[in-house]
Amino acid sequence: MKHTLIISILLGASSLVGCTKVDDPFVDRVVAPVLVIIDNATGDGGGLTGEPVVSQKVSGPVTLAVRIYELDKAGILNNKVGIDSLPVASLALKLSTRAGTPLGELKTDATGKASIAKTWAELGIATPAAGSSVQLTWTGEYKGQAFSRLSRVQGIN
Repeated sequence: MKHTLIISILLGASSLVGCTKVDDPFVDRVVAPVLVIIDNATGDGGGLTGEPVVSQKVSGPVTLAVRIYELDKAGILNNKVGIDSLPVASLALKLSTRAGTPLGELKTDATGKASIAKTWAELGIATPAAGSSVQLTWTGEYKGQAFSRLSRVQGIN
């Protein structure tokens, strides 16, 4: 009887230990309020790519463009409607290198597109060659929610 009581107490205590709440260290993000598509990127431009890469000739200027959409999920349960992508107009964006060097401030047009042209030197590469690359961050805020999107520009001949 004494042993049964001790075993019951130990089993009860061990089951309570497994019930403690532990924060997940890998899910500390908030879903972006917009869809950011990097124009002229290899692949899909950012919908499924972690870091879209834009290839630009090393002999000329670097032109970077982005399209910003709000996802209207009102028809998500209707297979004839689905999710609609609505362009976000007049949205202020900042473009910088991942090291934090500011490259410019942009604003989306009526179609949700913003673009900027820079020289390789302005991107921090004085003598670009094929394979030269710069890691970029696009940041903004939409409906009170901040967001950022990573991309990269890479030199080609």
